[in-house]
Amino acid sequence: MSEVIAQDPLAPAEAHVSPAQRRLKRLGLVAGPAAALLFYLLPLPALSGDAHILTAILAWAVIYWITEPIPLPITSLLGTTFCVVAGLGSAKNIFSAYAHPIIFLFIGSFFLAEAMAVQGVDRRFAAWMLSFPWVAASSSRVLLAVGAITAAISMWISNTAATAMMLPVAMGICATLGGASAESQRHFRTALMLILSYGATAGGMATVIGTPPNLIGVGLLAEQAGASISFFAWMAFGLPLAVLMLCLSWGLLLLLHPPGTAVIPYLTSQFQAQREALGPWTRGQINACLAFGLAVLFWIGPGLIAAFWGSAHPVSVWFDRHLPNELVALTAAGLLFLLPVDMARGQFTLSWKQAGGINWGIILLFGGGLAFGELMVKTGLSTAVGHGFVNWFGVSTLWSLTALSIGVAVLVSELASNTASASMLVPLVIAIAQSADVPVAPPALGACLGASLGFALPVSTPPNAIVYGTGHISIHSMIRAGLLFDLIGAAFIWLTLRLLCPFLGLA
Repeated sequence: MSEVIAQDPLAPAEAHVSPAQRRLKRLGLVAGPAAALLFYLLPLPALSGDAHILTAILAWAVIYWITEPIPLPITSLLGTTFCVVAGLGSAKNIFSAYAHPIIFLFIGSFFLAEAMAVQGVDRRFAAWMLSFPWVAASSSRVLLAVGAITAAISMWISNTAATAMMLPVAMGICATLGGASAESQRHFRTALMLILSYGATAGGMATVIGTPPNLIGVGLLAEQAGASISFFAWMAFGLPLAVLMLCLSWGLLLLLHPPGTAVIPYLTSQFQAQREALGPWTRGQINACLAFGLAVLFWIGPGLIAAFWGSAHPVSVWFDRHLPNELVALTAAGLLFLLPVDMARGQFTLSWKQAGGINWGIILLFGGGLAFGELMVKTGLSTAVGHGFVNWFGVSTLWSLTALSIGVAVLVSELASNTASASMLVPLVIAIAQSADVPVAPPALGACLGASLGFALPVSTPPNAIVYGTGHISIHSMIRAGLLFDLIGAAFIWLTLRLLCPFLGLA
């Protein structure tokens, strides 16, 4: 399982890279620089000289992000390097994006998630939830429980890690099936694997740290539009959306793959035994939960204070100035290196070797996205793109633009990773919203939430690749369920934003 968790979620699983996809990678390797040269030579009188050069570099980067001939983080690093070489800014200014405060929210939250996994808190939580007798009373409840547990874990750690952690649990359930026809068992296995992927994605939408596109959206909104979204404000719309998406996936899978009377005869006793085998809570688990609980308290607490007593309340103002989300994450992460597990042996809750295993690639990719976003504003490219889009397509109302941004993000995320999709689309959507003179938050949030969808293919998301690799899902079943979930999920995202953004003051 550790090998699966360590898999880079920014790269498609090599086991599922078809010959056609390998050809696409080779084509992209050449098409990227060719597109850059083409855009550089094309006359673009509406753009300034710097914006013209940036367009050429972005064309190269976007093609590499979609076709992935080289790792996505390297594309970001090369792209920002080319911007310095082309004279679009100094190395100090351009690379300062890699030290943006929200980068440290990434790092701190990754350390917390790593500690939870290293100490086995996630496995203890899963065994506890599945050991209740009412869960095994019906196959539909088992599906809902597995999806809900995966979603709850994915709120705080990466979707990939949550799926990989729950995969052995799901495989163990499949191994105990009995008392039903072969057809019912096949339907149940398919539904169980798919709800792992769907549950992880739903949970990732619930919190700002649940998945990288969320942080990308928040960071770019703050950087390009000066719009601040607190941890509490995100959860105010993200958590209801996650619950809706989980219920939708559960109902959809029961409809498409009815498990009938598939019975798991020994499930309760099996997980009770696993729970007992874990033994009492260890010092490391208590320490990890303490650091994590403090982080959640100080992430959510200031938002609650502002909601009840107003953002001008002295306590709320103090938290905004002195304890922002990034500092909370770093402080809680620092506790992991201070709280001892075995003082005599010099062991602490998290070692630096363990902390070094977090996904640094996502951090580099996000830093590159921030740098490109800043350069788009500085060179005037974002304004030109925004005006051009509004003039060409006539989409100038807030909610039509939000619907379009969600739809485009879903389509792009079928071909590119959700992180790359958000990095590409959110800056453009912000520019378009500013040109159309509408609030920027709903369209930008629609783009980063829509980028988390994309369920039709094994390579669309790492959770899809993981569950497809079990052999319990046919490609036809994945495409059919994935396309339906994409369509209905996009509608749910739009509806949630439409109802809650005005209430939260975001529209």
